[in-house]
Amino acid sequence: MESIYKRKNSIRINPTRKIILGFFLIVCIGTFLLNLPIASNDGESIGVVNALFTATSAVCVTGLVVVNTLEHWTIFGKVVIISLIQIGGLGFMTIITMFLIMLKRRITLRERMVIQQSLNQDNVSGMVKLVKNVIKGTFIVEGIGAILLSIYFVPHYGIVRGIAMGIFHSISAFCNAGFDIIGEDSLMPYASNVYINGIIISLIVLGGLGFTVWLDVVKVIRLKKKNKLSLKSAFSKLSLHSKVVLLFTPTLVVGGAFLIFLFEYGNPETLGSLGIVGKVTASFMQSVTLRTAGFFSISQSDMTYASKFLSVILMFIGGSPAGTAGGVKTSTCAILIIAVMSVARGSITTNIWGRKIPFSLIQKSLAVFLISLFALVGMTMLLTITETGMAIKYEFIDLLFETTSALCTVGITTGITPYLSTLGKIIIAVAMFMGRVGPISIVIGLAKKQDNYSEHVEYPEEGLMVG
Repeated sequence: MESIYKRKNSIRINPTRKIILGFFLIVCIGTFLLNLPIASNDGESIGVVNALFTATSAVCVTGLVVVNTLEHWTIFGKVVIISLIQIGGLGFMTIITMFLIMLKRRITLRERMVIQQSLNQDNVSGMVKLVKNVIKGTFIVEGIGAILLSIYFVPHYGIVRGIAMGIFHSISAFCNAGFDIIGEDSLMPYASNVYINGIIISLIVLGGLGFTVWLDVVKVIRLKKKNKLSLKSAFSKLSLHSKVVLLFTPTLVVGGAFLIFLFEYGNPETLGSLGIVGKVTASFMQSVTLRTAGFFSISQSDMTYASKFLSVILMFIGGSPAGTAGGVKTSTCAILIIAVMSVARGSITTNIWGRKIPFSLIQKSLAVFLISLFALVGMTMLLTITETGMAIKYEFIDLLFETTSALCTVGITTGITPYLSTLGKIIIAVAMFMGRVGPISIVIGLAKKQDNYSEHVEYPEEGLMVG
């Protein structure tokens, strides 16, 4: 009886399981609300599978849709979707903590542990202050984005709809969700509009950098002003994580934009018909949106094979930890690249900027990368089975593109989402959920915890042949 009690107690306090169950509960509530007749313009229920798909896509800040968001959903339905996006972007524990703070209720140690896990932090201290800063920063950035977008939309759509579009797209962009209420073509009508694209790109990047990087940068900026530090000295004050993210992010954005520009320059269905400003703007939008945002300003289905494959790679990498982006994360890839470079140099340690990266962190990075890769391969394989024999014949690259977009919570598609079979939609929904919670979190949450004795046993060492 005592062992059963201990087992139940360990399940109850496991932070990873709480996060998984919390997201699942929000998806279920969203599914129920979106399945109500008042959520659809035709006054009929959309069906459980389609409601589940949309709710999962919103909570997991993905952006894949089975119906036109603008035309199908009522104001009630759109409010439900944007609310799910906000909850999914911040994390349900952040939202719950916000309400507890408003009610002046003390945050327990167990709750702090769950917050720590959900925000991907190293220790439990300062969690409440971090949540306050995250919420404050989020609403400030989203508010500024909404105002700037409304300035453009109000003259074109009127005051009420213009402001609504500004708020909706600001939240959707910052949370890297990719839902839009413009129409089926997302930002394609604004492909050459530097103003709209600039705001959306800025919101996506800020959301994708991660809350930890924000706070670190703000702290260093204040220190720079106070002590009149040079830019180089200020950069050296940043944490190693912030340095890696701030170096890796622009490298991916600029490199991705350059390759998209190169691959699509002469393609009349994408960049070919645009002027030079439009080509550059659309290339940067495509590169940034692949960081798990979901907006698009060029036709995804008409891109070259090279661009689609590049898109898969960039989607898989994704954004940065402790933010609104998905993917395996920039820091994960950076750690693995640095580790490989260390092996190539014959070094037994992995070092960067005068700091040694712990071996446990390299192990975790490798685990995240491989689990995500196995999940991607497995789910793509399942899609090739479920979609065989369907009326529409899909190319493998499109199925791989769709699965990567779902698993890495990106939300762009080559146009096949609405036409997937019921099983195909369920597979994509599971991929979105796994991508938002994190494949490694699901594995840890479901795995049986090793007993204390096994953790302290050291076995004899024996080598294997590799390579």
